[in-house]
Amino acid sequence: MKTNKSVESSDSQRPLSPQQLWELGRVSAEGLSADGKTLIYGVSNFNLDENKSEKNLFLLSLSDKKVTQFTQDAGSESVIRIDANGDIIYTLKGQLYVKNANGGEAKQLTNVEGGLENVKFSPDGKHILFSKAVLLKKYHSVDKYADLPKSNVFVYDNLDYRHWDSFNHGKFNHPFIASYTEGQLGEAIDLLKDEPFYSPQAPFGGAEDFTWTPDGKAVLYVSKKKFGNEYAVSTNTDIYRYEIATGKTTNLTEGMLGYDTNPTYSPDGNRLSWLSMKTDGFEADKNDIIVFDKSSTQRLNLTSHWDGTVGSFKWSKDNRKIYFTAAVKGTVQLFAVAVPSNFNLKSLPIIEQISEGQFDITGIVGETKDGLVVTSTSMTRATEVYFYDFKSKNRSPLTTVNDKAYAGIIENKVEGRFTKATDGQDLFSWIIYPPNFDPTKKYPTLLYCQGGPQSAVTQTYSLRWNMQLIASQGYIVVAVNRRGMPGWGVKWNADISKDWGGQAIQDYLSAIDDISKESYVDKDRRGAVGASYGGYSVFMLAGVHEGRFKSFISHCGLFDMTSWYGTTEELFFANHDLGGAYWDSANKKTYTDFNPITHIDKWNTPILIFQGGKDYRVPIEQGLEAFQAAQLKGIKSRLVYLPDENHHVLSGQNAQVWQREFFTWLSETL
Repeated sequence: MKTNKSVESSDSQRPLSPQQLWELGRVSAEGLSADGKTLIYGVSNFNLDENKSEKNLFLLSLSDKKVTQFTQDAGSESVIRIDANGDIIYTLKGQLYVKNANGGEAKQLTNVEGGLENVKFSPDGKHILFSKAVLLKKYHSVDKYADLPKSNVFVYDNLDYRHWDSFNHGKFNHPFIASYTEGQLGEAIDLLKDEPFYSPQAPFGGAEDFTWTPDGKAVLYVSKKKFGNEYAVSTNTDIYRYEIATGKTTNLTEGMLGYDTNPTYSPDGNRLSWLSMKTDGFEADKNDIIVFDKSSTQRLNLTSHWDGTVGSFKWSKDNRKIYFTAAVKGTVQLFAVAVPSNFNLKSLPIIEQISEGQFDITGIVGETKDGLVVTSTSMTRATEVYFYDFKSKNRSPLTTVNDKAYAGIIENKVEGRFTKATDGQDLFSWIIYPPNFDPTKKYPTLLYCQGGPQSAVTQTYSLRWNMQLIASQGYIVVAVNRRGMPGWGVKWNADISKDWGGQAIQDYLSAIDDISKESYVDKDRRGAVGASYGGYSVFMLAGVHEGRFKSFISHCGLFDMTSWYGTTEELFFANHDLGGAYWDSANKKTYTDFNPITHIDKWNTPILIFQGGKDYRVPIEQGLEAFQAAQLKGIKSRLVYLPDENHHVLSGQNAQVWQREFFTWLSETL
């Protein structure tokens, strides 16, 4: 495994701080110009004093690397369409604006009440597709009882009564089509009129959930057409085709039972592709690329024979291959799969990994003659836009938004490490070292427990669980690719289901025991930290660690699997990963041996617990129960309650409090 270069720090360099982390520019790739010569990208800057973010757009000439600021109005702009004549249409405060890349003033195109979301223009530019929420169910008392406008009561007869961080107000996101003439919209048509279904998907779906057909005569959209209890226990989204002339709707993925998402046409319009999972209820199933050929009406799974799972994808300009990203061995890399010209051939499509290195490729922006424009991160660098050269197989930076900031930050040494798991399997971890690491000294060491549970530990760069930031405070961090993570084969990824407290927990113990053999690890100053399933892992380790750890930190962790099953919202996840309900005797082990609350008698180690007040994935009783148990047992413990946060911490100032409490706790207990 390659290691990033260890750089000697200068007197002007300092370890990364929580405030510096939030002051970094957040780069987003918005697209390439029609001629492929100009990159349009966004930079968001967070103002901690005002506790808000400001995003502006920039133009980068790929030939001479000249950068021009394109927008500077207050608010956040996002690109919708880039025309051949240089016109760039973007959204600002819910309205459409246009400005030419060659200069001139911006012009506001629309003034639609309530604004527009997830806008996509038809191929001829005469219609737009967008989404908005539609009130269909009178769950809220002010809608149900018009004579009680000051009441605030919700009444439900089905599940899906709350999701992620909000209660269901009876509103459903729907796609709409309207004619468009110089900023004026005609009467909008609701493609899901009177249907209590979501498109885009809740809670995180966006414009990727629908697209125009190449001829502009129809729209494809993604929806899970289930309601109430059926909705809560299923992942069976389908891709539907809506004919504009007739209003006829056809299910294009009938019989495909898992997630079907991201409908995308090839550049020539002859083939439709999408991402597909086979299993209903398994949100982390193997994700494959499906291609449908219009001329032969045949469907082909391009990646079924490949032992991995697809992240995102993009067609090549010549229609001959599809580029995609996927987790592999602790990183996210670029791959390419050849698209057969004849689907009747029985040979398997050729899949090639085309990038390799100690970095993540986080997105594919576009293709040029010599390579791909991509976004990329590492554990010591936030997102920037890069050019990946096909011949040299190297990535080179196109944007350098944070170079000045990093010039004053000491870079941390990061290296990969293999050990043996208890079942004999190779177990990989990323080891992140403190600034100016000296192997003759001893360092406090943290085991990082990842959430998911089927989420990869790769070369990602987070605003909260930031490995560089944690290590920069003087800690060695051990980030383990334990059982359940993509990047090590489909079986490895699936093995954690129904075994949450089994091999994955043993993998964590194997990793910390292995690194503890090194003389520079202070075995009297070891801790374990994590969120979500990682928080569950911390709660489990607190009962089975046998004195290894001196301190624990759990963020939004699952503490009592019985009460969690009774209050979490996405029941399909619980049914698949836990095996099902606590009243089913077949799942006894999940609710006993693999339930942290059953090991509370062995808790004896200081623990810090973070809990979001609007977290409905891992609801509030989980953190409160764990804190109350620790307090009543006389264990040094602390609760940090974030009433306005969900499963994450999104407010900048709240994030600063989170970091301060995190590191204060470690300084007190390690």
